[in-house]
Amino acid sequence: MPKALPVIDTTTPVCCAPVAAGPMSDADALQVAVRLKALADPVRVKIVSQLFSSPAGEEISGQLAAVLNLSESTVSHHLTQLRKAGLVVSDRRGMNVFHRVRPDALQALCTALDPSCCT
Repeated sequence: MPKALPVIDTTTPVCCAPVAAGPMSDADALQVAVRLKALADPVRVKIVSQLFSSPAGEEISGQLAAVLNLSESTVSHHLTQLRKAGLVVSDRRGMNVFHRVRPDALQALCTALDPSCCT
């Protein structure tokens, strides 16, 4: 059974000196690693890609499951991991839960890895 992601404060995107700036603190390294671990699954990368390419910028779990040809429980599991890492936000509206990517969180992760990658 895979090890669960550590619980971290995901209220703000990862914010630390870039990896190339020199040795990182343990706390900063954990912030980056948790987010990278959440993305280190092909299904999660496909979910993020689908959410980015959605015309509305958000989708409900059932739509994601249908598009990705996965069960809703599988999609729900992966969305939970992405939420725990602070990369996806989910909002309940009536009977549906809408999911969308936090672009600021992904931008911050890119900047932490390479400050010149996204300028």
